Amino acid sequence: MIEQHLRDEATALLKQAEGKRLVFVSGNFNIIHPGHLRLLNFARTCGDCLIVGLFDDGQRGVVLPLEVRREALESLAAVNHVVPLTNAALGPFIRLLKPHFVVKGKEHEGAVNPEREVVRSYGGQLIFSAGEARFSTADLLRREMLLPVDVRVRHDPEFIKKHQLTISRLKGLIEDFDGCRVLVLGDLIVDEYVACDPLGMSQEDPTIVLSPVDSNIYVGGAGIVASHMAGLGAKTSFMGVVGDDDVAIQSEVTLKKYGVETFLIRDSSRVTVRKQRFRAANKTLLRVNYLRSHDAGEEQVEKILKRVEELLPSLQLVVFSDFNYGSLPQSLVDAVSARCRGAGVPFVADSQASSQVGDVSRFQEAALISATEREVRLAVNDFKSGLQNVANKLLDNSGTRMLFLKLGAEGLLTFAPGVDFSTGTLPAMNSNPVDVSGAGDAMLAAASLALIAGGTAQECAYIGSVAAAIQVSRVGNVPLERSALLRELI
Repeated sequence: MIEQHLRDEATALLKQAEGKRLVFVSGNFNIIHPGHLRLLNFARTCGDCLIVGLFDDGQRGVVLPLEVRREALESLAAVNHVVPLTNAALGPFIRLLKPHFVVKGKEHEGAVNPEREVVRSYGGQLIFSAGEARFSTADLLRREMLLPVDVRVRHDPEFIKKHQLTISRLKGLIEDFDGCRVLVLGDLIVDEYVACDPLGMSQEDPTIVLSPVDSNIYVGGAGIVASHMAGLGAKTSFMGVVGDDDVAIQSEVTLKKYGVETFLIRDSSRVTVRKQRFRAANKTLLRVNYLRSHDAGEEQVEKILKRVEELLPSLQLVVFSDFNYGSLPQSLVDAVSARCRGAGVPFVADSQASSQVGDVSRFQEAALISATEREVRLAVNDFKSGLQNVANKLLDNSGTRMLFLKLGAEGLLTFAPGVDFSTGTLPAMNSNPVDVSGAGDAMLAAASLALIAGGTAQECAYIGSVAAAIQVSRVGNVPLERSALLRELI
């Protein structure tokens, strides 16, 4: 007779893992040693969800308390769920759960295994394996994904002195982010980081061989700009055109969790943009993009424009976060810009052109444009003149009031009326970046909010640079928090 709470546990697990291949392992797991780790990592590769049956206190061979052993198991990347049970309940629980595979150590292969008949009764499979001797890789890489390193923001006393900035003033601007009403328009991107174990070079051809051991998925693109702004205290809405697919559904759930109001237009002719990054030894070795980058159609544009008109009276800022994947056709940019000007609502823009081509000058009369040197040169079609000349051309061509020219590891240059080019240079504030992707999004989010809070060009640049320094200290896009930004202003 199995206890009711185990019946309920099995029912909940089956509902949660519907459509997935279940794998089951059981044991005492007093002290998790390399053999355990090899076994658990092998078991995880057999299916989609690994459930560990952990024997209760008082069972034969148990030494450490249940909660200590459970905490150790739940900290492992391979393990999805831990279920405490007794030896007597093992067979009945497996019968209820019906895992596709039950995995045991190789040392049990010649012994009596009471699970065998239970597993055979419903068509499952009992597997004996010692696993492979790569037991720590998944957990080390998972730790790389989840734990930020020391931010180590390098403040620039010279910049602060030249422009008479004060920490109290910067903190005051950040406090004023609270409640700002913001709309972000642009391309939603889903970033998948695949952590790999490098196996070496193929003996057949000069190909690097990797074995994926873990993955993490983040909302990126304009979605993370909106998430940053929400995390910094703004009341944020996000609109974009996405595919009619599961990726869009999952992204919408994540955005709502981050506190972002979402308005996603489904388009069956496209897929939600997804970028896979394959990483090993703290480096990205390959990126694979899944996308269709044609412009949104008239029907999608009309839907977005109608929603913009509804929100505009309550807005303090509109953000164009453009990755040139089709969510912001020129007709939409022009229509939204015109309505913003008519309503007296400032708008800012970032048009990224890393692996694609864009024109940041198309956002006419923006209050702020954030762009890399390449993006500025593309916009003015000038690849020979000095930075000051091409920046001034962009300001003249677009009517933009402020330009942040991003120089990667060298920092940024600030161009604005009354800002001396020679004093507008701000060095990068993080000398130990872990993942530089997303730095510009964090900068845009924080600097834009500082702008509508009343910040000068230099104050906006400084706050944005601190935000970028925080972002590059970790792998993957995680929304900024206002408390973290304040903490780094010491």
